[in-house]
Amino acid sequence: MKNQLTTLERRAMSSICTPDGSMLIVAADQRNGMKAVMNCPDGPVAISTRQLADAKADLVTYLGNHAPAILLDPEVALPQIVDDGVLGRSTALVVGMDASGFETVDGLRYTRFVEGVTPRTVRELGGAVAKMLWYVRTDRQDAGSRVAQEIRELVEACAREGLLLIVEILTYRLEGETEEEYAAAFPSLVADAAALAVDCGAKVLKLPYPGSPEGCDAVTAAAAGVPWAVLSAGVDHATFIGQVRTAVAHGASGAMAGRSLWKDSLAMTTPERAEKLTELSQPRLAELREAVTVRSEAAAA
Repeated sequence: MKNQLTTLERRAMSSICTPDGSMLIVAADQRNGMKAVMNCPDGPVAISTRQLADAKADLVTYLGNHAPAILLDPEVALPQIVDDGVLGRSTALVVGMDASGFETVDGLRYTRFVEGVTPRTVRELGGAVAKMLWYVRTDRQDAGSRVAQEIRELVEACAREGLLLIVEILTYRLEGETEEEYAAAFPSLVADAAALAVDCGAKVLKLPYPGSPEGCDAVTAAAAGVPWAVLSAGVDHATFIGQVRTAVAHGASGAMAGRSLWKDSLAMTTPERAEKLTELSQPRLAELREAVTVRSEAAAA
């Protein structure tokens, strides 16, 4: 296995996993994406930072605290959710370091850090784990590219802080590329991006579902023993459960789910959110927990 975990990182890894060792994280670091599903009569723009923070607090209370870990952002959710005692003591905190949106340079996408957020800041916010997102096109970017250097630098900075880093990779369609061309390239783009991240020192990966069992096998081979979790990418819950079952049966180590769990549960008031998160989202989380255990059962067989 490449990129072995240190003792500190191994301890952090265990905190974001179920007792059987499968990653299971509720993703709630979205900002604009979360506003878009809150059903405000005047639209997402009318939702204030305070209202979004309240929604995130309810999401933690009624959903995140039922998972091993939750991913939150330092722009809206933190440190208030920790300081106010909303986050349960048995739920690990993963801190998202990436700012909303991206910049485009020569047709390639680049994410940015939330201003002022460093590995030390993650520790100060109470985080056990950090997460950073990068957009990658391995047909245009290699080990000498800007994105590869950014991954290496943050991996090294987190290692100095004794902090486990989850490297999230997304791929995307280039300008002038047809949907058909992108769809055909997508599985290899995901696998090749996983290989690039691992070569840059990544120890845990968060990746899109690569489309098929064969695609998952290719990602697992490219990860070279580095654990990877499949992300929900906004698909509906039933679709994601199927993807997770396939991914973990073909080498994935778990799942990180956001909108598939809560996108139809974030109403504008706490009573509505409490009801929907309890009645809709909690059963989905329980089903997701069962789905990631396929990995353990397959290994035992």
